[in-house]
Amino acid sequence: MAATYTVVGTSLRRAEGEDKVTGRQRYTADVLLPGTLWGKALRSPLPYARIVRIDTTAARALPGVQAVLTADDLPNRLIGRRMYDITMLARGLVRHVGEKVAVVAADDPDTAEEALGLIDVEYEELRPVFDPFAAMQPDAPLLHPDIASYRNAMPEVFDQHNVQSYATWGQGDLARGFAEAELVYEDEFTVPMQHQGHIEPHGCLVHVADDGQVRIWHTGKQPFQTRDWLAEAVGLPPERVTVYPVAIGGDFGGKGFLTDEPVAYYLSRATGRPVRMLMTYTEELTAGVPRHGAVVRIKTGLNRDGRLVARQVQLYFNGGAYGGYKPNLNLGGARYACGNYRIPHGRIDSYCVYTNQIPCGHMRSPGEAQANFAVESHTDMLARRLGMDPVAFRLLNVVQEGDVSAIGERWTNPRAREVIERAAQEIGWDAPKPPHVGRGLATCNHDIGQGKAGSIVAVDESGAVTVITGVPDVGTGAHTMLRQVVAEELSIAPDDVTVQVGDTDTALWDSGSGGQRVTHVHGTATLRAAGKLREALCELAPDLMRWPASGVRLERGEFMAEGGGRSVPFRELAARAARASGGRVAAQEALTLSYESGERTYTAQAVEVAVDPESGRVEVRRAVSVQDSGRVLNPQLAEGQVQGATVMGMGYGIMEGIEIEDGRVLSSNLGEYKLPSMRDVPELRTVFVDAQTGPCPFGSKAVAEAAISPLSAAIANAVDDAVGARVTDLPVTAEKVYRQLQAR
Repeated sequence: MAATYTVVGTSLRRAEGEDKVTGRQRYTADVLLPGTLWGKALRSPLPYARIVRIDTTAARALPGVQAVLTADDLPNRLIGRRMYDITMLARGLVRHVGEKVAVVAADDPDTAEEALGLIDVEYEELRPVFDPFAAMQPDAPLLHPDIASYRNAMPEVFDQHNVQSYATWGQGDLARGFAEAELVYEDEFTVPMQHQGHIEPHGCLVHVADDGQVRIWHTGKQPFQTRDWLAEAVGLPPERVTVYPVAIGGDFGGKGFLTDEPVAYYLSRATGRPVRMLMTYTEELTAGVPRHGAVVRIKTGLNRDGRLVARQVQLYFNGGAYGGYKPNLNLGGARYACGNYRIPHGRIDSYCVYTNQIPCGHMRSPGEAQANFAVESHTDMLARRLGMDPVAFRLLNVVQEGDVSAIGERWTNPRAREVIERAAQEIGWDAPKPPHVGRGLATCNHDIGQGKAGSIVAVDESGAVTVITGVPDVGTGAHTMLRQVVAEELSIAPDDVTVQVGDTDTALWDSGSGGQRVTHVHGTATLRAAGKLREALCELAPDLMRWPASGVRLERGEFMAEGGGRSVPFRELAARAARASGGRVAAQEALTLSYESGERTYTAQAVEVAVDPESGRVEVRRAVSVQDSGRVLNPQLAEGQVQGATVMGMGYGIMEGIEIEDGRVLSSNLGEYKLPSMRDVPELRTVFVDAQTGPCPFGSKAVAEAAISPLSAAIANAVDDAVGARVTDLPVTAEKVYRQLQAR
């Protein structure tokens, strides 16, 4: 019999919602210390050049300017998340348009901006390379000749021209598989760079106090790692750095590393005053850390009955000028490039390549969104070549219980078939449709996040419960989820639980937000800490209430003694316990969770589109997301996550893409970089296939990232179904569809 819960499974109001809509929420740009200076960066106008000379004399002489720094004023030290190849300020070379060359600190932003214009930089232009295939050729300029000396660089790439990193997955004998296949098809797909589109640009305020303690407020989602990264970058022990929590105006993978924090530190140290640096949105789009563009080549061998035999996938990611913004050397989502399918012989090779373009980092479902567009478009193309229905073709080959994936993974309780069938049903796959209307479907799987977390759950003399966590809420409702977990475990009302984000001196170390880890890792840590607090209060109850020495339980918000007749409300006993214990009773849990059980989240998305045959315009009419969710902790939050990811995937599918020409970003503001607006959003339907058996607290599963990946392929598949135009390079714009129709 399924467990029943009081708080879990209800659509609780967001913990931070009222502060956001009333304007009380405090963001980095709202933090202002006495004497704060404005910092700004001078950025390179060239994609690849040698710095011959920098003259800062005039800038330093400008009234109101307090400091001007170049690389000569900083330690010769490279930084990075995993591989250390990033310069804090350009040293000798600039490798992309927008790279920081110098920074200034001034009394006000206008003076800082004027000072930038007075810095005279002489460049010697060098021959740049923008295409990853061109960059890999022996005659291309070698952008990082010292890669072998970089910390954590991969020895496997040292003999590969301009390759940042390489990863491979597979099983079986590829040559044998293709030899045994009755049919072999090859396709190539291209995806652009995509900006995360968070409303709040990157920003920080850094203060080096008189005692040498460094205090930071910034737009990062991983406070403890920020502390450690900055300490290492500037040569300090971590305990000399404190990161203070502020609200984050969206992340989507883009706020997971240092941006201006190191140079703000050196400006603060040089001036003895706090320094604030806030990027403009033009800087975001031209010098941020967007999703990697990529070329994906897929070769599949199969039999005439539609059964897959062999698959080879090669992914070439345009990594831009630096590789250190990624938390892993390569993009882990590339391992999904064979899809949810049972294929005896498979191999994936993934390359990240240096070019003279904006460096790329992480964006929601990194590597997976690119790979999934390719493999799910290719899957439809295979089905149509065989004259098979695309849904039937998927169901013939999809992984089921006991099967091994194309790269040798054995998945637990794979529910790919179930979500595909439900998505087809919800979109009306077999229903009649008007001319120029098409339906498309795509699917994916995603693993459950892992990492390190610490949580403190405490009661004070009022009997109120506080959760102290080190994980910020980046807009996902993480703190609301933590309130629900604690309220359920302590059988109290959610309004009696407050979530407090501790700074790095008061909270327990954790990995921060990202990678579908928060509910699994932080939720588990908080649930266990709440359980420990419950046990501690039950142990204190006999002395406080003069009850028998054992047999106290917490139920429906009351502590009860065995034998009945004696009970006390949670808040009353908790307050007594806190007073008797010096003002507070607390329990904590610190843990590290890996994920090796093979259980995943499965998603299928189906869309209906209408295509104007005269112009090629694509209108997405309906989108259905079916999510293998386990028990849904908060239906409204979960639906919001899925719908938000769906809209983001739609943007990737039909309108978004950073346009670059000769290394320069052309779409340098939000008027030119088109994000979906409410007028673009179609009818959305979210379906949770709720089995109530997941690895996260109370049988839940992660739902945040998976819904972004299939939608772009579903749109391309639907357009092909509507008018027979197959677009293999995102986004699926009217111009591309029109050209296809004209060519046909």
